[in-house]
Amino acid sequence: MSKLAFLVAGTFFMEFLDATILTTALPRMAESMQVGAVDLNVGVSIYSLTIAVFILPSAWLVERFGARAVFTLAIVLFTLSSIACGFANTPAAFDLARASQGVGGALMVPVGRVVVLRTTAKTDLIRAVAIITWPGLTAPLVGPPLGGYLADAFSWRAIFFVNVPLGVVAAVLAWAWTPKLEPGPTKPFDLLGFGLAGGALACALFLLDRISVAGDGAVVIALALACVALAAAFVRHVRTVPHPILDPRPFRYPTFTASMVGGTAARVVLNAVPFVAPLMFQLGMGYDAVRSGLMLTPLFIGNIGIKPLTTPILRTFGFRPVVLVNAVIQIATLLGCALIGPETPWLLVAALLCVSGASRSMHFTSLNTLPFSDVPQDQMSMANLIFSVSFQASMAFGVGLGAAAIMIGGLLFEPAQALAPFRFAFVVLAGLMLLALLDHWRLAHDAGAAVAAPRRS
Repeated sequence: MSKLAFLVAGTFFMEFLDATILTTALPRMAESMQVGAVDLNVGVSIYSLTIAVFILPSAWLVERFGARAVFTLAIVLFTLSSIACGFANTPAAFDLARASQGVGGALMVPVGRVVVLRTTAKTDLIRAVAIITWPGLTAPLVGPPLGGYLADAFSWRAIFFVNVPLGVVAAVLAWAWTPKLEPGPTKPFDLLGFGLAGGALACALFLLDRISVAGDGAVVIALALACVALAAAFVRHVRTVPHPILDPRPFRYPTFTASMVGGTAARVVLNAVPFVAPLMFQLGMGYDAVRSGLMLTPLFIGNIGIKPLTTPILRTFGFRPVVLVNAVIQIATLLGCALIGPETPWLLVAALLCVSGASRSMHFTSLNTLPFSDVPQDQMSMANLIFSVSFQASMAFGVGLGAAAIMIGGLLFEPAQALAPFRFAFVVLAGLMLLALLDHWRLAHDAGAAVAAPRRS
């Protein structure tokens, strides 16, 4: 179990790193392609969009072709697409390569995760999920300063070429280490469900993007109505067809439902922080791109430092107390970030971010394990698919919500108040985490007991 979990964690790191590493490199890329930096924004957003949408066919592909083949070919596609990104000379070529890279990432991590889930005992699930989860915590912190450094010291193309040796090694190990789980019964592919779900996700992501960039009221209303209509049609569809692309049966289990409601809201907040904080340091306080990224180092230290204690804490106190306490800590640290200014002592900022990082790490691991605690093995693939779509969408929505809150804050306050929009964004995020806390409160006192029980020797 452990070596496969580490391999999946490595592919997860590559996927998440490529979602965050471009931000500080866009000016260099724009100069190379002789366009404005804003013209490359599609290449950033289309990656997360294609990942969220193309996660949906992953369960069907595993049942049709087997996990080992799909996992290995996904890594190969991701690697080849990285090469295409590195050689792109026009925005259109770059956008196409990034979309292809997103398809590879969409299949790479969910398929690897489901193999781990299906081959891991319940009592080992916390440890396996903790191993897989850490890239989602560290990649958004490493990405911005690393992207700025590579673009300045070498070339923006190096950002993508570093994936090549990693991808080759990962593909070889995936073929060697992935158990040959037998393909399941062949079922028809739910093309209509895929279109409805993909359309709803796309409208939601573009809705947040439009709010944060243009603020066009008519377009926002049209996108909101389209998103609601497509989502409603999708819900009706999966309840009536015999083989829906998303089987709603995992929602019969309260822990899974709670993880998809309050858990998704919390993950949106947790994914927004590494986006809002560097922008505050860079645009609000005047730091350069590398320094603003490095300011998140204490958050990274907290993320990693708490890892050895996460499983013992969950086994001692249980999931419900842990997620409630961590939600409170997140609210407190978000409000603390809203009070940061140039005059704030660095040690105080470092302590605040370190506590936030430790709490963030434990909250992520708890919320990423809880969905699978009560789901039976025969429904684990579908539960993993639903979770993967939710997880990836929460990353995109976290960035979108953070950007929208910053923009709205900029409209509410005078331009001279450079920090005000970012402080407003942190308050908005704290409010959303409060809503997640209220949903966490509904968890049963023994939620997750099947995976939190001490291991028997």
